[in-house]
Amino acid sequence: MKLRVTVLGSGTSLGVPMIACRCKVCTSGNPKDKRLRPSVLIQVGDKNIVIDIGPDFRMQMLNNDIRHVDGILMTHSHRDHTAGLDDLRAFNWLNKKAVRMYAEQPVIEVLKHDFWYAFTETKFEGLPDIEFQAIDDKPFTMEGVEIVPVRLMHHRLPVLGYRVGDFSYLTDTNFVPHDEYAKLKGTKVLIVDGLRFEEHISHFNIKQALELIEEIRPEKAYITHISHQLGLHDEINAKLPANVELAYDGLVLDLN
Repeated sequence: MKLRVTVLGSGTSLGVPMIACRCKVCTSGNPKDKRLRPSVLIQVGDKNIVIDIGPDFRMQMLNNDIRHVDGILMTHSHRDHTAGLDDLRAFNWLNKKAVRMYAEQPVIEVLKHDFWYAFTETKFEGLPDIEFQAIDDKPFTMEGVEIVPVRLMHHRLPVLGYRVGDFSYLTDTNFVPHDEYAKLKGTKVLIVDGLRFEEHISHFNIKQALELIEEIRPEKAYITHISHQLGLHDEINAKLPANVELAYDGLVLDLN
């Protein structure tokens, strides 16, 4: 399967720079130190699949000239991954159809609560038009593309990572159940959560991310969901193993 992955956002929930912060990372002039909230675009043929739609979704679509979305994969219900739902209206207008969103049932219920106005019985013109498809951690097909959900834990919250072909995306996690490792076997390119050097209650730190990478053994791995606390992109990148790099917004990966 030939696919292209574009990192739409590689930052943590507060983004980088963080509001009002004057640290060396938040004031850096390096574009790779500017991080929108976490999301990726997976392109398979003419199909565009987006994982998560956070508060920066509008700018991510504009920055990458994305003109249609064939499906949205949701990892979990936290707002830094869901807050862009209302901006899907643009695709409704342009493509004259609902946007299909794949999520676990508890995530669907949260979205219906948070964006209640879009899901009332009385429909008004201009509201987001979303077609939900409930999933679990079993493989399914989206627009002819096989999707393999991977069960993860975000502290005590069950979340989903995803594998598409030789690419796997694991964000907002600090634990991968061992029986899920079989789904990741043979992954060539891995993007994984790595918030900072210090331990965190619900995210991998860099040490833990590197241990997971060593276990999965992809050809190439990238760290995402990066906090300003981690440090400057170029300085940290130079300290990582040869097959590991920090992801950055706009990074494009082509997989055959």
